[in-house]
Amino acid sequence: MVVSPVPQLPPLSLYIHVPWCLQKCPYCDFNSHAMGPQPVPEQAYVDKLLADLETEAVWAQGRPLQSIFIGGGTPSLLSAEALTQLLQGVRQQLDCEAAMEVTLEANPGTFEVARFAGFRAAGVNRLSIGVQSFDDGCLQRLGRVHNAQQAQTAITAAQTLGFEHINVDLMHGLPGQSLAMAEADLEQAIDCATDHLSWYQLTLEPNTLFYSQPPVLPDEDALVDIQDRGQALLQSAGFAQYEVSAWCQPGNTARHNLNYWQFGDYLGIGAGAHGKVSSINDGHLEVQRRVKLRQPKAYLQSMQPLAANDYVAVADLPLEFFMNVLRLRQGVPENLYAQRTGLALHHVGALNRLRQRGLLVAERLQTTALGWRFLNEVLADFES
Repeated sequence: MVVSPVPQLPPLSLYIHVPWCLQKCPYCDFNSHAMGPQPVPEQAYVDKLLADLETEAVWAQGRPLQSIFIGGGTPSLLSAEALTQLLQGVRQQLDCEAAMEVTLEANPGTFEVARFAGFRAAGVNRLSIGVQSFDDGCLQRLGRVHNAQQAQTAITAAQTLGFEHINVDLMHGLPGQSLAMAEADLEQAIDCATDHLSWYQLTLEPNTLFYSQPPVLPDEDALVDIQDRGQALLQSAGFAQYEVSAWCQPGNTARHNLNYWQFGDYLGIGAGAHGKVSSINDGHLEVQRRVKLRQPKAYLQSMQPLAANDYVAVADLPLEFFMNVLRLRQGVPENLYAQRTGLALHHVGALNRLRQRGLLVAERLQTTALGWRFLNEVLADFES
């Protein structure tokens, strides 16, 4: 007897996008816009964000927020007063878990102690600090507006201010970077004693300056050496890799990121923000992607900032699900597939093929060590 899947509404998060930054980095393909000589129109933008949330709140469907992530751009350009108003407005419109994780992306070049103390008082309890490198030469070649000393100062100040959780965002495979330089970056990040590291290889993305004018990057052999040595360093320092580019000390995974990788739901507000929301109609689960207008000016002026609202076809749900959950080193239980897609797992033919090839473990949706090494090839099998 085949038991019908029982779909459930997944946990809910909120993503808030702040599109302005001091200058556009040549590698960045996010929706970010150099602010120019005019200040950020923060009051108008906060008002628009809260109006945007009011239209999105129906998709909460009684669920409390478990996390908020404020990304960009450079959201740390906002004043503490604006952020306080924003978070208060969110709490007025939506139920929030008592231990809700609230993350703010921060650029070391915008760090001011009084302002960040205000962020902390507003309810931000986790910072993601965009360091990228502790080498001044690498930072210059990346077009960053901060230097290594500012990065170190920002991390130390954040710890002093009492932020419970801090992520350091670090890249490797940078222009002009040697194995020794990459090791030194990681060693300094580890010495900062934060509880989370995002460590990932620089890639040249379309629609970036680096893509049209590629810099000279380390060759493949050097990249493999950096990856192998970096993994050994992180493991020896007590960090565990729980996702493709995420490492943490025990018990310090990022709740917001985990919700993404476990195919959870998230509302998206702000210029260019994306959201994923589920609903159950007549016992069937439906998943939709919602995207907001990308240009800040258009977003601010629009009466309805929704640019696209597309339901995910049933045939596409398996690929979307596995593209997320298999990024997790430990994967997820098999029953999560039916809960998050409303579909029966036994219809996914790729599972048996991948298990027979030794790329997925049995009785859990998780790669083997070999499958983890060839994750892109594993995911491609779900497209066939």
